[in-house]
Amino acid sequence: MAITAFAPVVTRSRELIAEKTNQVALKIVTSNTEVKQADRKFFALFITAVGIFGFVLLLVINTFLAQDAFELSKLKAESRLISDQREAIDRSIDQISSPISLASAATKLGMRPSDAPIFLNLDAIPTAKGVVKNG
Repeated sequence: MAITAFAPVVTRSRELIAEKTNQVALKIVTSNTEVKQADRKFFALFITAVGIFGFVLLLVINTFLAQDAFELSKLKAESRLISDQREAIDRSIDQISSPISLASAATKLGMRPSDAPIFLNLDAIPTAKGVVKNG
């Protein structure tokens, strides 16, 4: 037998191998496409969920910051009011304790000004025998 007699068998086996290889390759490609589509859908849903969650979280944080800003402005207004009240009280105390007001209040109580004022010397230390001056 010659080798040429085997030629149809060799070409037929090549055709069978090529056909089976194509079927296997087509099966792999078909199943990968379905899995990739499922992965893409899951990824798209995941990214959408993360985006919505981030947006809601940002909205909540912004709301809390806005509430704090309103509270801060309210406290600043209250602080200005208290400061104004304190200044008014200080002015009234200064007015009441001025020398002219004290003199008129003393006169109303029946006090009269001294004709010969006597001043205390705080530099002198009193002792049993007399006064010792600090030097």
